[in-house]
Amino acid sequence: MVIVEQRPAVRAGRPPRRTSIQLKYVMAVTGAVMLLYLVAHMLGNLKIFFGAEAIDTYAAWLREVGEPALPREGLLWLVRVVLALSLVGHVASAVILTRRAHRARPVRYAHRRPVHGSYAARTMRWGGVIIALFAVYHLLDLTAGTLNPHGVHGEVHANVVADFAPERWYVTLAYTLAVVAVGFHVRHGVWSALQTFGRSNAATERALKGVALAVAVVLVAGFLSVPFAVLTGLVA
Repeated sequence: MVIVEQRPAVRAGRPPRRTSIQLKYVMAVTGAVMLLYLVAHMLGNLKIFFGAEAIDTYAAWLREVGEPALPREGLLWLVRVVLALSLVGHVASAVILTRRAHRARPVRYAHRRPVHGSYAARTMRWGGVIIALFAVYHLLDLTAGTLNPHGVHGEVHANVVADFAPERWYVTLAYTLAVVAVGFHVRHGVWSALQTFGRSNAATERALKGVALAVAVVLVAGFLSVPFAVLTGLVA
């Protein structure tokens, strides 16, 4: 007796579903793009310590760089498009991977010890929500100027000083919480990306975690130095 193995039929014309490892690569690459932007943005913010002229001139240069080969603000819009595409790819990959993980474990355990992976995943999800809400506010505040008490286009130094004035301590507090959330997100994201692109083992895991933590700490310290300098009167 011959037993013929029955295989599920493949629908003609339907492309194969993206594998989880491909989605992890998408998350790692798009995360790296956004991280590079964060580093550049942080370094630009630090120009406020060199005075109003330094940061205002830098902001004007960002709008003019590339002229006449590019139209005014052409490079800025190119960066914005790349960031938007990276954000969409990053979030979409994260959602798909999360749904697959839930489908792989459809039945929840009645009692389960908390593990680092689940804690990190929850931190990334809630951190992502906080960061998204903060990004919207940040754009309306210091980019569009509609929520800024000064809100004059091109006067970056004055806008920042007005935004983080001592009487607006609640803005500094909200900014701090959002930046700390970014730090947690970056720490876990950098570590995950390093694991995705390289082989992690017991010997290298501690080093990878150290690198991820160092990157996160530098970013958090750099971003928070500006509002606290205004709050304490160091920048006025």
